[in-house]
Amino acid sequence: MKIAQIAPLTESVPPKLYGGTERIVSYLTEELVRRGHDVTLFASGDSRTSAELVACCDVALRLNPKAQNPIPYHVMMLEEVRRRANEFDVLHFHVDVLHFPIIREFARRTVTTLHGRLDLPDLAQLYAMFNDIPLVSISDDQRRPMPPVNWLGTVYHGLPNDILPFRPKASGYLAFLGRISPEKGPEAAIEIAARAGMPLKIAAKIDAVDLSFWSDRVEPQVLRHSNVEFIGEIDERAKAEFLGNATALLFPIDWPEPFGLVTIEAMACGTPVVAFNRGAVPEVIDHGVSGLIVESIDEAVEAVRRIGSLDRARVRKTFERRFTVGRMCSDYLGIYRLLARDEQFPLGSRNGFAENAAEIASTF
Repeated sequence: MKIAQIAPLTESVPPKLYGGTERIVSYLTEELVRRGHDVTLFASGDSRTSAELVACCDVALRLNPKAQNPIPYHVMMLEEVRRRANEFDVLHFHVDVLHFPIIREFARRTVTTLHGRLDLPDLAQLYAMFNDIPLVSISDDQRRPMPPVNWLGTVYHGLPNDILPFRPKASGYLAFLGRISPEKGPEAAIEIAARAGMPLKIAAKIDAVDLSFWSDRVEPQVLRHSNVEFIGEIDERAKAEFLGNATALLFPIDWPEPFGLVTIEAMACGTPVVAFNRGAVPEVIDHGVSGLIVESIDEAVEAVRRIGSLDRARVRKTFERRFTVGRMCSDYLGIYRLLARDEQFPLGSRNGFAENAAEIASTF
């Protein structure tokens, strides 16, 4: 199949440091190419891919001090996609909603994966207006606030089997990986580690919008607690060491997390997760197997004390069974083939394509 992947321009594909959506686009693109598909990736010029790369800006916008406004760059990219749309059997968008008005004429050959939260008050009217656009969710919980729309299915994220190697033994610290922002819960992570009497290592980026939160709320706690070490942003190589050596990943989120890529990255290393019961957490973490799901800081402290009872090899096997890039790619190929056939989907189910996707994908 001839497939277009349209990525955000904020980060490169894959990202050099932080960047969940662009990382998933990279994994999917490379697996599609490996399986023999003709893939074109619309992304920043510093992206690395075995697909045909259409560079829609020189470098990732977050790393370009001259790029003040991301909208013009994305609009120019989408015009190039529109101009070349007839070259592709399927166009897979990962850029939120900006493309909706321009794809009306060929919408039935498109799919849009929604990577973000959908409970914001401004979104309901927009999605109601564009309720014919084919959509994929990354968890069932992500769909909960949405009006009736054209869901094709839920496709969980997946990682290459060998990108984060299994570590059978931990080094006795807790890990926090992600963004320094209120919804990610860094303050809660510090309190959990302090009360559990364990070291905490924080590897996270700080966006400009969260600088005051960092300086006013989080940094003073980091300085106050001798058991807390702030590392900053880390790359993929450092992530393998950081997560693989941790006794557990702390995921004390305070928002409806659509998926939580870091949780399956930890699982790939064999590292169990202690997570608050929010958003997609119950879908991703098998309680008592790949981690412990808790309702409060008190429960999290107790979970940290019990987390060593979980079998790290079993954590890794759960990742291999549920969250590989091979499984993710097969799910998407089932959707692509049905789109290319212009077939109707049974909408509203968890996987509208579930009954025949496996059979279709196996033909690739």
